[in-house]
Amino acid sequence: MTIVFEPIRPKKISEEIVDQIKQLIARGDLGPGERIPSERELATLLGVSRPSVREALMVLEAMGFIESRQGGGTFVRTLTETTLTNPLARLMEQKDPRLLHALAEVRMGLESWSAYLAAQRAEEGEIEQLRSIYRTMEEQAANGGWDADVDARFHYAITAATHNTVQVHVLDTIHTLFHTTIQVALTEFYRKSGYLELLLTQHREILDGIAAREPERARQKMLVHLTMVEEKLAQFLVTPTS
Repeated sequence: MTIVFEPIRPKKISEEIVDQIKQLIARGDLGPGERIPSERELATLLGVSRPSVREALMVLEAMGFIESRQGGGTFVRTLTETTLTNPLARLMEQKDPRLLHALAEVRMGLESWSAYLAAQRAEEGEIEQLRSIYRTMEEQAANGGWDADVDARFHYAITAATHNTVQVHVLDTIHTLFHTTIQVALTEFYRKSGYLELLLTQHREILDGIAAREPERARQKMLVHLTMVEEKLAQFLVTPTS
């Protein structure tokens, strides 16, 4: 039998840069939506030329790992975005209650488990970040209710505290799909007497479970919260028949 060996080809510098950034994304050191340092900054950090950095960024963008925003820099893309977001986003625009229910079930599974893992793995800085977001909720609640971005940040911070890169990317996609309907749901909740206080209490109870390092308590509180949201969201978005 003839064994054919192929010559070892040294990697180009740009390929080394691509590999390093992909590893950072895979490990979660660079998360969805996070800004990549500029060409100049990367060249300095890596000790390479700017053309090599530029070539690497072009490759990463072509591969779907990053995206350039005009006047805003380069950011990490959600890794599930290409396969999930576009077709589902078009369906979400129709606000089909069946689809919303299906996505809510996915969210309940993912986020209740996120709360469980966050209670086990969250670092003190991450718990303090959750407390900070919750304080923003309290401040905005005093003026009638917090916005969808603050709500999404709270839930995203919990999943980030799991230190599970895949979970972070998947949930980022789900939240992107849910953003419009979260806004609709929150608006409707604020119109109902007592719901604002209930929502605030539920978020505090989730936070307390994570901060107390009680995984099952955190999971249950998240499940209670998302079950209520899903039930009310379905009610709000069903169009009455005449």
